[in-house]
Amino acid sequence: MIIGGAFGKIVTSLVTDVVTPPIGLALGKVDFTQLKIVLQPVDPARKVAEVAIGYGAFANAVLQFLIVAAVIFLVVKAINSMRRKEAAAPAAPPAPTATEALLGEIRDLLAAARKD
Repeated sequence: MIIGGAFGKIVTSLVTDVVTPPIGLALGKVDFTQLKIVLQPVDPARKVAEVAIGYGAFANAVLQFLIVAAVIFLVVKAINSMRRKEAAAPAAPPAPTATEALLGEIRDLLAAARKD
């Protein structure tokens, strides 16, 4: 949980500080998160707040989601790959039980007695 929260902050910083500034520059804007479609401007005389669709902030959220989804996909894929490698590796034979070890010693003693 703690690592996930910290990872979320890293992804948020990556998107807002690294990915979106070049996109904003390409669009001719400085701050990508401020991109919006104003439906009703601020009217101080009537004390009406601005009504706008903030598609820049939405695009930031979508980019953050895609980055987190890609990282989780890659981590799960790596874990599954490691599990497949473990399953494909030949397993060592189990250690003999006490009875099997005793029978092996008796067999070896009988084989040695026959040779003499």
